[in-house]
Amino acid sequence: MPKTQYKVYVIELYKKVYTENRKFREANPQFNGVLQCLYVGITSKTPKERFEQHKSGYVNKKGHKLSANIVEKYGLYLRGSLFQHIDPVTSWAEALKLEENLALELRRQGYAVWFN
Repeated sequence: MPKTQYKVYVIELYKKVYTENRKFREANPQFNGVLQCLYVGITSKTPKERFEQHKSGYVNKKGHKLSANIVEKYGLYLRGSLFQHIDPVTSWAEALKLEENLALELRRQGYAVWFN
């Protein structure tokens, strides 16, 4: 049986997330408004499928909401150029580390970033 592969992905958000969402703003004190607001996540699906789940407010069969409110409300589109160079991994722990490392690197570059 093939191992599950996890991919990191990046979604561009409407910039109004920065003014409307206090937690987002507090998480990004470095943001100067020049670059975009982003969401970084990980998925075992394709990034496109995961984005569509976020936008639809996806709830699984057990009744758990699996979409991020911030993406459901502010998500615009996938930013492939920011994540397509990153290879999938088979460990959830490794995927979480990839997500965090990418999010923090994008913040260092001047983006405003939300991740879990």
